[in-house]
Amino acid sequence: MDPTSRSFGEEGGRLTYGTYLRLPELLEQQVPLVDPPAHDELLFITVHQVYELWFKQLLHELVAARDAMDADQTWLAGHLFRRAHVIERVLVSQIEIIETMTPQDFLEFRAALAPASGLQSVQFRELEFLSGAKDSGFIGRFRSLTPAERDRLARRLAEPSLWDAYLALLHRRGLGVSSDQHVSESLLAVARDRAAHDDLWQLAEGLLTHDENSALWRARHVQMVERQIGTKSGTGGSTGAPYLQRRVP
Repeated sequence: MDPTSRSFGEEGGRLTYGTYLRLPELLEQQVPLVDPPAHDELLFITVHQVYELWFKQLLHELVAARDAMDADQTWLAGHLFRRAHVIERVLVSQIEIIETMTPQDFLEFRAALAPASGLQSVQFRELEFLSGAKDSGFIGRFRSLTPAERDRLARRLAEPSLWDAYLALLHRRGLGVSSDQHVSESLLAVARDRAAHDDLWQLAEGLLTHDENSALWRARHVQMVERQIGTKSGTGGSTGAPYLQRRVP
């Protein structure tokens, strides 16, 4: 098609920025609940919806990284890990936005959140399961799961984690993984011979950075919760900050 044609692109009206991104539908999803209105409720909703969008993207990238390791495409897995690390740093930085909200501002709409809680984020649990922190009891404890969400979590529990994919890759390279001792020896062999195993080394570093970023997000999240609610119970019935502190690796 001739790009100079008036029927092409914006002038032809075939596709616009807004229709491609479905912006009208997206921007209708930030719906504050409290009456009278609380100024910071929109901020709270927006930040957490953005978190869920990034969680979706992280799942997309990390599943692809795992599958790339399964396919021995170590260069691709490394590239995807680096992208995931950048997204994870964005997630940590978003906490600073929430912290511009004072505890008094939060109290103006906090009661409307009950019994909802960030602990109910299905995508966050999927990320945990994919990263190796599999908790089968969560599905039973979380009574508000839809059938589709329950199926998604069950699938994540059953499928290989990132670490499983890495161990399988080590095994295909002739390195031992049958016990913790063998895994330690294999990782030491990789570290001692970077010339022969540089891609395996880089992937190990990618996994470690992923774990570190996740731990950093948890730690900053605890600090934010302590700043907002102190030692009060969380909106979902948890103990709030003390519970989150126990979840920090």
